[in-house]
Amino acid sequence: MTLSKPQRASILRRVESLVQKNFFDPNFNGHNWKEIVDQSRNRVLNASTTQEFEAQIASMLTKLESSGLGLLGASTNITPRNAINASFAEVETSDGGLRWVFQDVLPDGVAERAGIRPGDVLLSVAGKEISPSHKPTFQMGRDISLVVSRGGQYSNLQINLHTPDPKYKDNPYAEPRSITAAVTDASLGRLRVSLFPGKIGIDFSNQLNATFTNQLGNTDRLLIDIRGNPGGGVGALRLMSFLTPGIQPVGYSVDRTRAEKGYDRQTLPRFNKIPRSKLGIAVLAFKFYGEKSVVLETEGLGPKRFHGRVVLLVNEHSTGAAEMVAQFAKENGLATIVGTKTPGHLAARSAFKVGLGYRITIPIGAFISWKGARIEGHGVDPDVIVPWSYEDARQGTDTQLNKAVEIANAL
Repeated sequence: MTLSKPQRASILRRVESLVQKNFFDPNFNGHNWKEIVDQSRNRVLNASTTQEFEAQIASMLTKLESSGLGLLGASTNITPRNAINASFAEVETSDGGLRWVFQDVLPDGVAERAGIRPGDVLLSVAGKEISPSHKPTFQMGRDISLVVSRGGQYSNLQINLHTPDPKYKDNPYAEPRSITAAVTDASLGRLRVSLFPGKIGIDFSNQLNATFTNQLGNTDRLLIDIRGNPGGGVGALRLMSFLTPGIQPVGYSVDRTRAEKGYDRQTLPRFNKIPRSKLGIAVLAFKFYGEKSVVLETEGLGPKRFHGRVVLLVNEHSTGAAEMVAQFAKENGLATIVGTKTPGHLAARSAFKVGLGYRITIPIGAFISWKGARIEGHGVDPDVIVPWSYEDARQGTDTQLNKAVEIANAL
């Protein structure tokens, strides 16, 4: 689709108005939104291609320095964590110097099914060499060819992005295996959570219950790996509920209206139970109708053998709800956090139509932990810092996981 100048102007006006009205921070993170739009206007309207138009809108939105802002269309390229279930590190390699290297390759995701492993070097996408100055992105609904290097041996791979239509157009993604679990001989349970799928997360929560009942319930220690987890929905509450026996406040969201008028967090409605079936959604819809400021509380699942002996593995690609889990565990002393600092990308967002098949996602609420920490823009610091090692990954060794196992076994 080629956009005319009047069409670009119409979309820009709609974007300007929606952000002005709905952005959760009335102070716009200290920026002048109208001034940002005015400075960007000519570049947006005079873009020579649709791709350049989308890039100029994206550049304009980044000036607000907030996660969750983005323009999405039918052909918009998606970040690799959502598109191919993988994340990258920028590394100096023997394959032409600085390159993007696969770091997190999530279980049964698009990249893993194509045969990609951590430590593989990305050389080209769809016949175009990938420069370190541009982060790779991918267009959904296509078969895309990749060239990767493993130990200097080049491979031509095909990745399949013909995923079903996304359930939520404001967050299109290919879905990896959300939960994988195993138990070692030392009675250490290992749980990897790659994604919190669904807005309410009913299916995810039921699957997590089954995992703990059938595999992890009797383990003495627990290692939870949420590296590369891009976040998702409220299903993260079920994971947090397994970390503590009683009902305990996690934090609360605050929308634009509450931020401007003031609020008492104790009077906000409380969400502390994920329903077992979709029949419960109607009850939730009635209880929280029109309410964007809500307290999250754990569900009171009772004591577990591993309580007090939990290690949580995070990295710079653990975002959104994954960061909420990390912050809750850290500030309540429920787990030892291992890995690298998370990026600080956590804000409640909604999508709004802007015409011609485009939507804009806008952060409409800030999340504040019960002890007053803001994750957005700050991230979560690990208790034990363990950087990812490209050289070890090339040899099939996961340095961060090995250290986490060592710490867990010593608890």
